Amino acid sequence: MHNLNPNLEKYILNHTDPEGEVLEELNRYTHANILNPNMLAGHLQGKILEMISRMISPSNILEIGTYTGYSAICLAKGLRKGGKLTTIDCNDELSDISRNYFIKAGADHLIESYQGDALDIIPGLKEQFDLVFIDGEKEEYLSYYKVVFDKVKRGGYILADNALWGGKITGTAARMDKSTSGIADFNNYVHQDTRVQNLILPVRDGLMILRKKE
Repeated sequence: MHNLNPNLEKYILNHTDPEGEVLEELNRYTHANILNPNMLAGHLQGKILEMISRMISPSNILEIGTYTGYSAICLAKGLRKGGKLTTIDCNDELSDISRNYFIKAGADHLIESYQGDALDIIPGLKEQFDLVFIDGEKEEYLSYYKVVFDKVKRGGYILADNALWGGKITGTAARMDKSTSGIADFNNYVHQDTRVQNLILPVRDGLMILRKKE
């Protein structure tokens, strides 16, 4: 969690519903076997995603960036009956892992997975989404936002992970790497976009919440 006292972080996690057996196993597996395990949503953020999804009760969710499937499982818990989560990832080497855990979580019938570039795949999707979670290539955040915006229902929500990017987004623009610059450009653009309301939650690495105005 972003700049949070370790004792307070421990207290928060101890007073938050547990991950559950499957997600706890996936958390351990990812940290033991997969490169860059910090990309995993994890316990607290996973619960936040689940809670948001349950509050919205979406029929259609789009996730950009599957990784090992943790966040997809969390988000799928809030789907209304007959709903579907569509998830896209460019790393096909992780697809067997995520699919295995979707099955273990009993969520495989709720989730449709695509492998490839989200910017190529999204224009061909026919659904209108109640909820979108952006957690893909950081330099492409603004492009994801623009390509998906018209597919989000009025009153729908867009969430974007890593909105604080380790605090690097507050640095000098000239010194930013491509990922940092991509997130900073996204944050600035959506903050000035009058079609949405926005909020950054300082949880983990920052979670941007956007609501498309009705």
